[in-house]
Amino acid sequence: MSYTIYKEAPFIIMEFLNYMSNVRGRSDNTIDEYYRDLRTFFRFIIKDRGLIDKDVPIDDIDISGVDLEMAGSVTFSEIILFLNYCKDERKNEAATRARKTSSLKDFYKYLTVKTHKLSYDPTEELEAPRKGKKLPKYLTLEESLKLLEAVDGEFKERDYCILIFFLNCGLRRSELVGIDLSDINSDYVLKVRGKGNKERVLTLNKACVSALKEYLKVRPVNGIRDKNALFISRKNCRMTGKGVYHMVNHYMTKIGKGDQGYSPHKLRHTAATLMYQKGGVDIRTLQAILGHSSLGTTQIYTHIADEQIQKGLDANPLSKPRK
Repeated sequence: MSYTIYKEAPFIIMEFLNYMSNVRGRSDNTIDEYYRDLRTFFRFIIKDRGLIDKDVPIDDIDISGVDLEMAGSVTFSEIILFLNYCKDERKNEAATRARKTSSLKDFYKYLTVKTHKLSYDPTEELEAPRKGKKLPKYLTLEESLKLLEAVDGEFKERDYCILIFFLNCGLRRSELVGIDLSDINSDYVLKVRGKGNKERVLTLNKACVSALKEYLKVRPVNGIRDKNALFISRKNCRMTGKGVYHMVNHYMTKIGKGDQGYSPHKLRHTAATLMYQKGGVDIRTLQAILGHSSLGTTQIYTHIADEQIQKGLDANPLSKPRK
């Protein structure tokens, strides 16, 4: 948990965050999102109820005074007003509003069902905004090869290994930076800690094994803060998610993709798409590789194939109606 952002977090919210982190096993990123969503919500409640000078910007409102009494007095109507505010004033997309809805529902479920501190849940009948399904952005096979060929510099073995792991294993960024040396056994079977601390195992293919061996030859040994971390930064500590993001963006820029939203997560999409379309991997196997708890999440990659089929049909010179 990034405790620096919780300076004004009231006790009632910190209790919830600790429960979701320590008991439910939510990731640090998810915990941060919970807090930011609840902070925005209670700032809105404070301002909407006129509990602070109207000239104070909403993002400057201190929520440290939020307590069980205030949380328990929230109404369903106020939550709807908040979601409308997120849409109209903050210009939040449906996906963001759906996440905020989920945060509120989890918070009030904790207060009512788990701890019985409240008897009324104002989110009980609340439905999440419908999210339009967006096809994930990914690199083509040719673009992926071009990205790998762009790797150079002082940390080229490390960077190449990271990109190879992303493109072959479909790892999440948090999963990649969390890899320890002890997570890879002598048979090159990798233990991955995914969302909710769920573990899965992946047998590294030849490209991954080759890249890993080359990186381990030059991986720093002396002066390392986290001696078990696989990927080491220039500061001799475990690479962070932010560091990996900047590294990937550096090479994306080199191949002309730097300003097109190709984050490390897009490399996960690339791996999944290439396995499904080029490798013939079935959807159930792909679900296991990616660590999706729901098959529905994995099925987005079948929609990519459907879209390409449609484009192919539309490209037929006879596809236009004739008189």
